[in-house]
Amino acid sequence: MNAALIALAAAGSCYAIAVLALVLAGRRVAARELALLLPNLVLLFHGLLRDPRVPKRSKALLLVAIGWIASPIDLIPEFIPVLGPLDDAVVAALVLRRLARSAGPNVVQEHWRGDPATMARLLGSRAVPHRPVTGG
Repeated sequence: MNAALIALAAAGSCYAIAVLALVLAGRRVAARELALLLPNLVLLFHGLLRDPRVPKRSKALLLVAIGWIASPIDLIPEFIPVLGPLDDAVVAALVLRRLARSAGPNVVQEHWRGDPATMARLLGSRAVPHRPVTGG
């Protein structure tokens, strides 16, 4: 149990250092998006698991991805800067691309709370519609 807490603390520290580095480099928008990425992914995964338009096989794959991301055992140790969270990010992106194919990119976009451009990057070349601008 102590090893898991140490791994979690190391991952959190690397995450905070990456956000701070982006702020210091003057990339405040990128820092904000990185800081909100994990909370936004949690909300996205939760919403997709509850959505009846998402096929059961895709939901099962999503549960596997959640287990992979939450697991303290990684292909690349979390304490390695930049590369540490890479395997988790690749798993999340691959699962989201699968979900976009099976349920449709619009379903994924409906549950995404972050910047639509970030989701477009996660989904790769798939066209993800931007949220309509209201007011004016």
